[in-house]
Amino acid sequence: MERSRAHGCEPRMVQRVTAGLALAVLLAGAIPAAAQAQPEPLAVSEVAPGVFVHQAPYALALPKNLGFVGNAGFVIGRDAVAVIDTGGSKAAGEALKAAIRARTALPIRYVINTHMHPDHVLGDAAFVGPGVTFIGHHNLPEALSARAASYLSATERLIGPAAAEGTRVILPDETVDTVRTIDLGERPLRLEAWRTAHTATDLTVFDEKTGTWFLGDLLFLGHVPALDGKALGWIAILEEMKRRPAARVVPGHGPASAPWPDAAAPTERYLKRLVADVRATVKAGGTMAEAARAAGREEAPDWKLFDDFNARNATSAYHELEWE
Repeated sequence: MERSRAHGCEPRMVQRVTAGLALAVLLAGAIPAAAQAQPEPLAVSEVAPGVFVHQAPYALALPKNLGFVGNAGFVIGRDAVAVIDTGGSKAAGEALKAAIRARTALPIRYVINTHMHPDHVLGDAAFVGPGVTFIGHHNLPEALSARAASYLSATERLIGPAAAEGTRVILPDETVDTVRTIDLGERPLRLEAWRTAHTATDLTVFDEKTGTWFLGDLLFLGHVPALDGKALGWIAILEEMKRRPAARVVPGHGPASAPWPDAAAPTERYLKRLVADVRATVKAGGTMAEAARAAGREEAPDWKLFDDFNARNATSAYHELEWE
């Protein structure tokens, strides 16, 4: 008792404080963990004035990375913000949103998905709200609808139920058939839908003010490319894209930005090696399993996560090239 008085606390005051703390503990137990603390802002780099990119790690989806294993970014205009890809879970999207809010109070008007894969779209759930328009390739609604259940179950398995809480598939409000321009206020962004390449849902975003081109997974650097479309279509599109000028490009996986068109070379080289090896296997009467084991193997030293993706790439290429 004397100790309480010595520290300026009357006994009744101690009782009130103790009761208050007990109530706080009880209330904390009743509030979901996600509501108790704001997410830490995601680390981003400003690759050009008003253009920010999160460089994702070369990794598979894990609890520690919340499924944020693909690059994502945002562009700030005079009046509004556009987000380009959102990570692989709602929690990942919340961290990206916190990074945006650390830099601007302008409204987030657009969320643009560069393609259908879960590491690029499942953070969309964090951005749902009044005034936000979700945009994607014209094939994206059908592709996401067909894969929603498998994407969500895989995400929960890979990053755990706690990290995956609240994650859901958000279908686009608007789609792009060929080319469309949106304006953030003296900040036009050119959205372009492409033929089947990495996937059948590839969309690029070009910031006309800075010449920054978000290529999504049409470009990989460091992380081995993942083929979920047509290898020959991908090679042709890269050849077409190289003829266009850009101050810098943002790959779907790799550094936050890279020079163009030099950055296209590694992805092109890998795809051409894969195609050549699969064609040789087919010509020799080899099986799909043989192609999966051998095709593209010479490229292994140059790529992260090679063994996690290459066999599937070879299988996909075999389906494409078997009856040429």
